[in-house]
Amino acid sequence: MFVVVFLVITCVVVSAHWYLWRRLVRDVSVPGGWWRRTGTVLAFAMPSLLVAAMITTRSDVPFALQRTLAWPGLMWFAVVVYLLLTLLVLEAVRPLVLRLLRRRDARRAGADGSERPAAEEAPAALATTGSAHADSAPDRPVTSVAGHTEPAGAADAAPPVEAALGPDSDPACGTATAVADKPATATAAPPADGASPGSDGTNNPDGTPERNGSHRLGTAAPTAPAPSETPATAGRGGCDGPADASRRRFVARAAAITAGTVATVTVGAGTHSVLAAGPKVKRVDVTLAKLPPAADGYRITLISDIHMSPVIGRGVTQRIVERANATDPDLIAIAGDLVDGQVKNLRGAAQPLGRLRAREGVFFATGNHEYYSGYEEWNSHLAGALGIRVLRNEREELRHFDIVGVNDLAGEEHGDAPDLPKALAGRDGKRPAVLIAHQPAMIDEAKQHGVDLQLSGHTHGGQMFPGNFLAALANPTLVGLERYGDTQLYVTRGAGSWGPPVRVGAEPDITVLTLRAGRS
Repeated sequence: MFVVVFLVITCVVVSAHWYLWRRLVRDVSVPGGWWRRTGTVLAFAMPSLLVAAMITTRSDVPFALQRTLAWPGLMWFAVVVYLLLTLLVLEAVRPLVLRLLRRRDARRAGADGSERPAAEEAPAALATTGSAHADSAPDRPVTSVAGHTEPAGAADAAPPVEAALGPDSDPACGTATAVADKPATATAAPPADGASPGSDGTNNPDGTPERNGSHRLGTAAPTAPAPSETPATAGRGGCDGPADASRRRFVARAAAITAGTVATVTVGAGTHSVLAAGPKVKRVDVTLAKLPPAADGYRITLISDIHMSPVIGRGVTQRIVERANATDPDLIAIAGDLVDGQVKNLRGAAQPLGRLRAREGVFFATGNHEYYSGYEEWNSHLAGALGIRVLRNEREELRHFDIVGVNDLAGEEHGDAPDLPKALAGRDGKRPAVLIAHQPAMIDEAKQHGVDLQLSGHTHGGQMFPGNFLAALANPTLVGLERYGDTQLYVTRGAGSWGPPVRVGAEPDITVLTLRAGRS
């Protein structure tokens, strides 16, 4: 199964980066150019950094190396998400823009054509022009390309033929392109009235040049460029000539700049929400039918999913602690996923948690990421060094209700599975029970055992749009308060972030749940 998952992920990563290379490198650059070379290297280097960051975070490599790889690798993941989304949206726009540009250029070409002869009319027009030019030209014979002696006026008329036929008109695409370098040549017309040419190439028997150049030039036929020298067009349905290639590159570059700008701004704002702004404090009232009136207004501050890691450090933890303490809580519940790394590397980042303060204590239940990071060592560190009560399938009776905590579902693979019946055994069913369970998926079992309120995290609210749609499919509740029979479930978005320190459309939060007595 692991091999299948690995192959699927590999195919997705490779396909995504091939598409990005095609749109952001190949389509916008020329072969051998600096960006073609640089972009190709980055197309291999950045996904390699991402994979290395994911692997080393859960390994014993030096923490400095983990941080060195994690920052570019994880941030690249966030950038890739929004590059792909933007480019995929622009795929629908790209053909429309190309069509508009073709029509615009076609209109411009039509307007230009009304003011000057079309390319196919150029030979006739130039014949007349050449005749007039020859009358004023000196009567100096010149030798033509074919080796015949021509009047000076005829020779002077040749360049305009090249000028008119030279620009590569593309009526289907609406623009002009460069043409062949070969000059047009003039060929002598057959002699008029059966006269034989003179020895010098003229029609006069005495060999003297014709004074009136209209007869000579009027019958001279410029040779049109060979088919291989004329521009190739693909018709109005789709142009593959140089003009259309230029348009396509322009549109590709505009799309690449747009995608890069959107991705950069989005990821920048998402990073600011985690590392600079920090979690917002949300306040929710929860009515519990069995809560005694004396407990009305009891405040539980819920923290979850900090995910301390090489990119989520002490500064983030310190801000969370300060804001949690500022809510003046009666109890603080930590619903798992505190860490993504070993105690020896994240001891300093976790140290501020020892300053959490609540009147009836701070309680913790494991999340799935503790089981990837040495859960036994972390449980011991939280309880011993930081003074946090770790509930491992346990409950504690408080003044007005029971606080219950169960191991995360991921603990099943480590011999540390959740056991709610054990945690609830022997309790007074007339008292409310508040359960800390990392994953919302525990709600079915909580409902069966008469739990009044379950506090969870895990979903991150999707963390980065459109991840909210995927997270909603995998969890009974994505975020907020919902009722399941007589049991209520509250899911927080979490105070930190997993992977890249980025949140988009799912800002981090700390939730203060105020308990209210009465019928729920």
